[in-house]
Amino acid sequence: MRLSIFISLCIILLSFALATYLYPQMPDKLAFHWNFQGRVDNYVSKFWGLLMIPLLSASMFLLFIIIPKIDPLKHNIEKFRKYYDYFMVLMLLFLLYIYALILIWNMGIIFNMTQAISPAFGILFFYIGILVENAKRNWFVGIRTPWTLSNEKVWNKTHKLGGKLFKIAALVAFLGFIFTKYAVFFLIVPIVLVAVYTLVYSYFEYQRLNR
Repeated sequence: MRLSIFISLCIILLSFALATYLYPQMPDKLAFHWNFQGRVDNYVSKFWGLLMIPLLSASMFLLFIIIPKIDPLKHNIEKFRKYYDYFMVLMLLFLLYIYALILIWNMGIIFNMTQAISPAFGILFFYIGILVENAKRNWFVGIRTPWTLSNEKVWNKTHKLGGKLFKIAALVAFLGFIFTKYAVFFLIVPIVLVAVYTLVYSYFEYQRLNR
């Protein structure tokens, strides 16, 4: 068994254990969604409030396990498999952290949710940058546009650029911890810009290489 799989299973089991242990102590309705100002704007039943993220984590884990087996270019995934495995663990830790924040809030400890999640998104975005920089051409992981998937040189150039841009977006995301009023913009706007820019970049790079 890969160490990453063992750690991932431990994270998932911990989330289910927390749900089981805390079930009797939780209110019938749990705060589960916060708006841009960090205020609760949606509640769910105790059952779904406690089980939704553990079930999501388990589903994502299964997806992470399946992808390297079904991708037509799975031999390329093996070339950056350690980065892929680290990302699986990091994503599950990210979900566990969000789950812990939700549990703490519903136990009566009130805090600024937007401020609390900003550093976690920053860490996640930064590692996505590392993953993207090292990703080889495949159908599931990376900046998958018609032009990156059609040309390996376009894939490599787009991903080298995209990796750097994701790291910059990560640094911007950390600003949400300081400027809480605008935290959501520090999280969303940079990622949207990175997505649009890399899409356009891959198109023009493909056109340039095929003249």
